[in-house]
Amino acid sequence: AQMLLCCLSRLAQPQAASLVVASRSYADFTPEATFDIKKVDLHRLEEGPPLTATLTREEGLKYYRTMQTIRRMELKADQLYKQKIIRGFCHLYDGQEACAVGIEGGITLSDHLITAYRAHGYTLTRGGTIREIMAELTGRRGGIAKGKGGSMHMYTKNFYGGNGIVGAQVPLGAGVALACKYLGNDQLCVSLYGDGAANQGQIFETYNMSSLWKLPIIFICENNQYAMGTSVERSAASTEYYKRGDYIPGIRVDGMDVLCVREATKFAADHCRSGKGPILMELQTYRYHGHSMSDPGVSYRTREEIQEVRSKSDPISMLKDRMLSNNMASIEELKEIDIAVRKEIEDAAQFATTDPEPPLDDLCSHIFANDQPFEVRGIKGYIK
Repeated sequence: AQMLLCCLSRLAQPQAASLVVASRSYADFTPEATFDIKKVDLHRLEEGPPLTATLTREEGLKYYRTMQTIRRMELKADQLYKQKIIRGFCHLYDGQEACAVGIEGGITLSDHLITAYRAHGYTLTRGGTIREIMAELTGRRGGIAKGKGGSMHMYTKNFYGGNGIVGAQVPLGAGVALACKYLGNDQLCVSLYGDGAANQGQIFETYNMSSLWKLPIIFICENNQYAMGTSVERSAASTEYYKRGDYIPGIRVDGMDVLCVREATKFAADHCRSGKGPILMELQTYRYHGHSMSDPGVSYRTREEIQEVRSKSDPISMLKDRMLSNNMASIEELKEIDIAVRKEIEDAAQFATTDPEPPLDDLCSHIFANDQPFEVRGIKGYIK
């Protein structure tokens, strides 16, 4: 009996030891670390955002998961598009994940956001689910706009899309900011556009009115360097987009670093909330895909250029390296997140390909707030 007890205790020892090691390894993770971040360029400002950023372990894991989700979601959308399950316009956001996640880290969900047609990432960060986004891309009833909006027209609370007309969302964002000021609710609006839209006349009109009325609006130019396929050097007389507001203060930020974007957004939000009026941010970023799915993306840039950005400036890799080198997470833990994200994307894709399409009877619903019949010649046959 003594020998049996001795053997049993020896068998139990490695298991107990492994449990202690496991619990100790999680307890030993660095809960918080401070990182040096790139200095921003300033226009009409004496001081800018700080040169350091503090990141907690929880924030790091959250940012990593969200950016990885956006990346995987866009790669799945690419696959479904090539299978002709997703049709029509489709603009992918992979490569620019640090912009969406960093901006959300610097404002609150009670603030407002409006963007152009590269909107899948923002739909997720604003509260949309992967299933709703994927089902919208495939035009199904369970989509976030009930299958009627598609890639460019997704909405959630305090998120006004997804807009298909180049630059048109910027004055709409000023309207939202005017409402914030009118209501006095200490909220602001982030109005996003790309380097291609930056040459639109309506954007300069909006700068003027926003400055006159001191609206709480952050204009953000996501400069991914190629607009629809023309380099900024060939399309813009001035490529310093953060100075385009002239009389509006501006900052130019590394848009591939989620911490840089977050700290710059916090700085811009404080500027707006203090009653100083609008501010302009230029995020220098890069899209890995072409402008849209109809653009292979290699006729105006080389594959080597894309690969170099991936290897040196990838936003997910940058955050991952910071966390691992500062003992804020383990490789195994991040791999577990990757596996969970991939499963979630696969489940959402399965739903998006099996959910039914909206019935024809729904064609004219959601036109008016009170769902009154929409009587126009030629469509009454669709209304029961």
